Amino acid sequence: MVAHPLIVFVVATANNINLLPPELLRKGRFDEIFFVDLPTQKERENIFSIHLKKKGQDPSQYPIEMFGKKSEGYNGAEIEECIKEAMFAAYVETPDNPKLLSKHLMDALTIVPLSKTMSEQITALRNWAVTRAKNASSIVKEEQQKEMPVLLTRPELELERSFDLNISKDNDK
Repeated sequence: MVAHPLIVFVVATANNINLLPPELLRKGRFDEIFFVDLPTQKERENIFSIHLKKKGQDPSQYPIEMFGKKSEGYNGAEIEECIKEAMFAAYVETPDNPKLLSKHLMDALTIVPLSKTMSEQITALRNWAVTRAKNASSIVKEEQQKEMPVLLTRPELELERSFDLNISKDNDK
C-alpha cells in the first residue's frame, strides 16, 4: 500500500485582520489572503434564492431581482434575517394559512444594514484589502478598481515609525 499525502485546506476568518500578528499572515502560514466583500446584486439575488428554498418557498414566484436591488449593502446574514422576519409577518397576518408574499419581503427590507452603521470601518477594510488581499468575489466593483491609498497595519506602522526614528537620528548628526 502506497501512502498518499492528504490535501488539507485551512480556512480562517478575521473581522479585524489588523489585529493579527504579521508572522501569522506571512506566506507559508497561509498561502493566500482573500477579501470577502459585501455581496453584489447578483450574489444577493442568489442568497435570496438559497434562503427562500431553505424555507420551502419557490424563488421563481418572487421578484428576486427587485429584492437584490433593494438590499444594496446587506450581507448574507441580514438577507436571511429579512426572510425570517417576512415569514413571521406572513404568519401574524394569517396564522391559519400563512402565505409569504413579496410585500412581506419588501417590508422586511427596511433594516439599516451594517454597511451603513459601520461604513467607516468597512471602507477602511476595503482600502486595506485593495493592495493586500485577493478579492473573493467574481465581480469587482468599479469603485474598488480605482487606485486606493495604501493603509498600513499596526505592526507595519510600528515598523515604519522605527525606520522614521532611525532616519531622524541620522539627520540630527
